[in-house]
Amino acid sequence: MQNITISIRGGKPLRGNVAISGAKNATLPELAAVCLSAETIEFLNVPLVEDVKVMHAALGEIGAQGEIGDNSIRVAMPVLRSPLVSLQTARTTRASVLLLGPLLARHGYAKVSFPGGCPIGERKINFHLQGLERMGAEIHAEDEYIVARCRRLKGIEYDFPGKTVTGTENLLMAATLAEGTTVLGNCALEPEVTDLIDLLKEMGADISGSGSETIVVRGQTGLHGASHRVIPDRIEAGTYLIAGCFAGNDIHVLGVEPEHLGSLLEILRGMGADITVSAREFHIKGGKSLAPAEVTTSPYPGFPTDLQAQLTTLLTQASGVSRVRETIFNDRFHHAGELNRLGAEIKIEGDTAVIKGQARLRGAALKTTDLRASAALVLGGLIAEGKTIIQNSYQLFRGYENMPDKLQKLGADIKIIQG
Repeated sequence: MQNITISIRGGKPLRGNVAISGAKNATLPELAAVCLSAETIEFLNVPLVEDVKVMHAALGEIGAQGEIGDNSIRVAMPVLRSPLVSLQTARTTRASVLLLGPLLARHGYAKVSFPGGCPIGERKINFHLQGLERMGAEIHAEDEYIVARCRRLKGIEYDFPGKTVTGTENLLMAATLAEGTTVLGNCALEPEVTDLIDLLKEMGADISGSGSETIVVRGQTGLHGASHRVIPDRIEAGTYLIAGCFAGNDIHVLGVEPEHLGSLLEILRGMGADITVSAREFHIKGGKSLAPAEVTTSPYPGFPTDLQAQLTTLLTQASGVSRVRETIFNDRFHHAGELNRLGAEIKIEGDTAVIKGQARLRGAALKTTDLRASAALVLGGLIAEGKTIIQNSYQLFRGYENMPDKLQKLGADIKIIQG
């Protein structure tokens, strides 16, 4: 899958409907929750992206049984065959670290490689490990692996020193089978965390405080099966919402949760974008002259770091000078140099991208480095004159389901030329 190149001939208006898939960042921790029960879990509205396929394969490696259907997965882990999550799996998706908490909670042992994923800066997992140690786990490094053992985890009171989505999810899952009550403070507020809590409660977990920074989990002796529908992917929805803002485009984005994208809607409306919001749909008409913006990424409900690159592409077409400050990851401007190859004028000053607007983009040969940068370069190619080639495009398929197909149906001239 890794040897993929995308070709785009820009300048084609995007018009029509695009349906949003399930959330990758909700599906991954929810698949990890399979380790908490011997019974079957059914997932609906599953995005069949590469990261989800890798996570499903990882569950198979350690003993899960099940099948992937048409945007659905049925899987159970009656017996743990192996506590080892392979290096190949962990290097492909960072979500492998989410298996630590569930494996410890139910089986008392886990061996997981240090996580990989996108090269976008430091992604520390010390909050995960610190919390699990407080719950009674013995954890040490063994070559490239994290090895953790315990008899039975015990409930604790723990305030996360900083916001962490995967840390919150890992300790939540671990606490569902811990002895006693766990009180977690300064929890991440992202919708994907809330969706995981919904699944865990469907499995029989006793959790209160969903959607708040303080979550209380009363440990159970076991959890059961469930059927769960994954929430829509707010990052995919935001990407197509941004795409609709370019001149000449007219897009209906279907199957969304508008409240999950409040910060992006506020920014785009502040720029003058023509957006109509209904219960489950965005309608965006491009064509208006867009004002510049001052944007800072921050944890939910702030502006998401996972939309920073895509918004940067849009800001190359706004009037004046825009600034985007990245506060979540320390190395997430790889897309800037590639957009400059298209003709953008972006300068990186410390943690801030300074973007001179109304750039005339022309097709070029590009190479992407991470998932969200891939989407930003696709947006750039769609508005650039001539032909754009994007190498290393397998990154796009880690998190966007059928993006070339969806764009083709909107009128884009985009195709996979190698794979």
